[in-house]
Amino acid sequence: MKIVAGTDIVAGATKRTDALVLPDYETVALVLQGGGALGSYQAGVYEGLHAAGIRPNWYAGISIGAINVALIAGNPPERRIGRLREFWETVCEPSFIPPIIDLQSLTRLLPLTDDFRTYANALSAVRTIVQGQSGFFLPRVPPPWAQPPGSAGSTSYYDTSPLRATLERLVDFDLLNSADLRVSVGAVSVTTGNFTYFDSARIRIGPEHIMASGALPPGFPPVQIGDDCYWDGGLVSNTPLMHVLEAGPRRDTLAFQVDLWSASGPQPQHIFDAMERQKDIQYSSRTRMVTDAALYAQKLRRAILKLCEQLPAEARADPEVIELADLACSKVYNVIHLIYRAKVALGEAKDYEFGLATMRDHWAAGGADIARTLARPEWLQRPSAEQGVVTHDIHRIEPSAP
Repeated sequence: MKIVAGTDIVAGATKRTDALVLPDYETVALVLQGGGALGSYQAGVYEGLHAAGIRPNWYAGISIGAINVALIAGNPPERRIGRLREFWETVCEPSFIPPIIDLQSLTRLLPLTDDFRTYANALSAVRTIVQGQSGFFLPRVPPPWAQPPGSAGSTSYYDTSPLRATLERLVDFDLLNSADLRVSVGAVSVTTGNFTYFDSARIRIGPEHIMASGALPPGFPPVQIGDDCYWDGGLVSNTPLMHVLEAGPRRDTLAFQVDLWSASGPQPQHIFDAMERQKDIQYSSRTRMVTDAALYAQKLRRAILKLCEQLPAEARADPEVIELADLACSKVYNVIHLIYRAKVALGEAKDYEFGLATMRDHWAAGGADIARTLARPEWLQRPSAEQGVVTHDIHRIEPSAP
């Protein structure tokens, strides 16, 4: 896939971009982790990719990552940034009563302390719990314990029907399911506990599949698809990276993996720190484990390929050798890893603190991280067949600013 400098149409305005030139990867994937309100970081990353002229042909997501995937893949390139911004500005408004004074915005205008920002963020999170978020979810009335047993209302605190209406308004599902793109979103069966991917290569993706991927209990109700009901895929696996790396037939792949939870972090100093670290560890991607496993598997496949090439023709005709040869390949995988780390006065509630000011901070952090990453174009080059799988992470060599 070659991408050259050209003209882009963004949010109705034409602008010149100095687009990057990518090697001929067969697949360019955008892989988005779950993380609730932190998901606007992914929108900032995508905006940077878009400005650089990078157009993935495979979008994979879990939970809020699935929603961002739908907003991107379900719109033509010139409308994607506008739709992402419209979604995030909509859902970051309270469902009922807006605050008289936006304390978060006040902290951006005045030289107030981090303690004040923490207080403002905590109030915003409490408002989310009490009121829900516009175009996303509403508190159930009556509450779940007063609902008929076995109903969706009896097993969740919030009604997510506003999200369905938002998705139907902002996403063109015919376009999302077009042959030009591949879309994968993960969910888990409520009754069997089995994880599954709804993949446009196999089925038609609709709003119900996106909602199932983000149906985190007990806040949100399960979503029925066919004869089964599904919850948030993050309960089992919060990133679809392995799905992309292990897909067959294998293809040379460049994957931008955008994570919202960092597995590494400081020693907690009090109970709220401990609660935050628990979430970070629980929902982090364990990317090193995934890429190490992929590297090991790819080395085996290359070794099998070399071995089969050295066998005489008679031996290659053996049925067991033919079966073994099906595993052989010399494809390469390049994983560009971006992890959200700019956690200013957020704390344990960071995944449900939907304040507009915080959302904009997340978005800006994503844009800054992808800009720093793309400033190293050598990272986008194809790995050698001997390398097989490589990973790059800007935070390994350039720590985040405090």
